Amino acid sequence: MSTTTLKPHQRELWGHPIGLYVLFFTEMWERFSYYGMRALLVIYMIAKVGHKDGAGLGWTNLEAYQLYGWYVMLVYVVSIPGGILADKVLGQKKTVMLGAIILVLGHGTLAIEAEWAFFTGLGLIILGVGCLKPNISTMVGGLYKKGDIRRDKGFSIFYIGINLGSLLATTFVGLVVAKWGWHAGFGMAGVAMLFGLIVYVWGQKYLVHVGNPQTAEQKKEDVSIVKIFSTIFSSPIQLGIFVILLVLSIYAGFTFEGVDHWGYGALFIFLSFVVGLLMMIYKTLENQIMRDRFLVLLLSFLLVIVFWGAFEQAGGLMSVYTETKTDRMLFGWLVPTPMFQGLNAGFIILFAVWVANIWAKRKLKNKEASSLFKMATGTIIMGLGFVFMIFAVREFEANGSSGMQWLVLAYLFHTIGELSSSPVSLSFVTKLAPVKYASLMMGLYFAATGLGGKVAGILGEKSEHFGEYTIFIGIVVFTVAFGLLVIALMKPLKRLTHGAEDNEIEMHNDEAEGFELADRS
Repeated sequence: MSTTTLKPHQRELWGHPIGLYVLFFTEMWERFSYYGMRALLVIYMIAKVGHKDGAGLGWTNLEAYQLYGWYVMLVYVVSIPGGILADKVLGQKKTVMLGAIILVLGHGTLAIEAEWAFFTGLGLIILGVGCLKPNISTMVGGLYKKGDIRRDKGFSIFYIGINLGSLLATTFVGLVVAKWGWHAGFGMAGVAMLFGLIVYVWGQKYLVHVGNPQTAEQKKEDVSIVKIFSTIFSSPIQLGIFVILLVLSIYAGFTFEGVDHWGYGALFIFLSFVVGLLMMIYKTLENQIMRDRFLVLLLSFLLVIVFWGAFEQAGGLMSVYTETKTDRMLFGWLVPTPMFQGLNAGFIILFAVWVANIWAKRKLKNKEASSLFKMATGTIIMGLGFVFMIFAVREFEANGSSGMQWLVLAYLFHTIGELSSSPVSLSFVTKLAPVKYASLMMGLYFAATGLGGKVAGILGEKSEHFGEYTIFIGIVVFTVAFGLLVIALMKPLKRLTHGAEDNEIEMHNDEAEGFELADRS
C-alpha cells in the first residue's frame, strides 16, 4: 500500500508510528514543566521577601520540607484515581487531554504573585499529573500490536523525551529565574506545558486508534473497585484488623503535632484501606505459588519506598543545601541551583547504555542479575552517593562553604543507582502480580513511589533538628543495610518467585533495560 493512501494513524516515521513522536513531545514538555517547577519549589518557599530573584514565601526550611513531602506524595498517589478515571470513564486519550489542560492552568496560576495562587497552582498540578502520567505511557504501548518487536524500542525513545524535558528544564528555568525572578520561571514551565498541549491536540489524527474508552465487554472483565473493597468485610479477622487500623489512623489525625496533622490522619486512613486491600488479595489468590509471588512483590514495594525516599532529597534537602551552603561560582559565574538537578537527566543520557550493558553481560555470564538483585544493588549505589554529601557537610563546617564536586559525584551515584533499579521495578510488578489485579498492583506501585516522596520530606524536616550530617549518614547506613539484607535473602526470595524470571527471552531482557530510563513520575 502506498504511503499516501495510508490513514494518518497508520503512517510511520523512522520505523515507528508518527503517534509515538506526538506522545514523545507531549511528555517532553510535560516533564519540562514538572521538573522545572520542582527545581524551584523548595528554594522559592524559603526565599525571603526582597530576595534578589523576587519575593519568595519566606517560609522556614521545616515548613518547606513538609509541603514538599506532601506534594511529591500526592502527585504519585493521585495517579491511581487518574488511571481509574481513564479505565472506567474517559479512556486514556481524553484523560491525558484533561490532565494537560489542568496542568496549563496550574502552572499559569503559579506565575501569579499571590499565596492563594501558589496553593491553587500546586493543587491543579497534582490533579493534572495524576490524569496525564499513568495514561500517556499506556497509550505508547497501544501504538504497537501484540508481539511487535519495535515496542520496547518505542518505549526507549519515549523515555528519552522524559530525560530531555528534565534536562532542558533544569538548565533553562534556573537561568530565567536568575534574570527575571521566580514567577518568570513558573510562567516558563506553564508555557512549556502549553506547547505540550498544542502538540497533543495537533497530533490527535495520529492517535485515533489508541487510548479510547473501554468497550462494554472489556468493562465486564475488569475487577470492580467496589467489589474489591467490599470483600474486606468478608472475614471477621480481616475486618477486625482493618477497624483497629482505621481507629488508630483517626486518632493519629487528632493527636499529631503540627499544622499538617490532618494530612497524617488522611494518610493513615488511606494506608489502612491499602492494608485491608492487600489482605483481601492475598486471601483470594488461588494457589501457594501466587501467594508467594505476592509476598515478594510487597517486599519490592518496600525497596521502592526506601529508594525514592532517599532519591527525592534532590528536590528537597539537597536543593536547600545547594542554595545555601555550596560555593556555586564557576569561572566567575554563579551557577543557578536548579541546574544541579539537571545532572541526573544528563547522566542518564550519558550512562544508560553503559549500565544496561553491564547487567546484560552479567546475565550472559550466568551471574546474579534478577530484578530484585538489581533493585537492591541500585538502592545501595544510590545510598552511597550520600557519602559525598557527608564530605560536603564536613567541608562546609571547616571552611564555611563546600565545593560543587560533591554534588556532581552524589548525583552521579544516584543516577547509576536509578538506572540499575528503576528500569526493572515496574516490569517486576507485571511479572509477579496476579493477572486480575495487575492494574491495581500497578497503582499501588505508584502509591509506594509517592510514599517514598513523603519519606523524603520527613527526612528533610528531621534535618532541622538533627542536622544534615546526621541525616546523610542515616540515609547511607539504612539504604546500604536494607539493600544488603535483601541480597542476603536473595536465594529464598528467588525460590518464592517460583521461576517467574527464569524463562525470559534474552533479547527482551536486554532491551527492557532501557524501558523506563526515568519513569520518575
